[in-house]
Amino acid sequence: MPDGATQERVFGITQNAAKRIAFLRTQEDDGDALKMRVSVLGGGCSGFQYVFDFDRTVNEDDHVFERDGVEVLVDDVSLDLLAGAQLDYKDELIGAYFAVENPNATASCGCGTSFSVG
Repeated sequence: MPDGATQERVFGITQNAAKRIAFLRTQEDDGDALKMRVSVLGGGCSGFQYVFDFDRTVNEDDHVFERDGVEVLVDDVSLDLLAGAQLDYKDELIGAYFAVENPNATASCGCGTSFSVG
């Protein structure tokens, strides 16, 4: 992002991601209470890595994003790196996986779960 520009602190969820999250919740006991958590941790081959988990707890610093009845949690610090990004679910020949389309990433590695920012 250029100096002085600000990215709106939103996080999108594609229809494919919402459908997959809804399906995965049905596979768990009390799945209605589960929310997908997307976070960013230091590490990975490009500097940061995406982490996808299910959580029952909404923390004080969480932002809640909703689509089609499913909720995705992003903590405040991770949202700094994910602002304007979108969670997607891809089902391709090489496999099925959650992916983040992140406009803040200046580089990413081949695995798709690691990225860097300028």
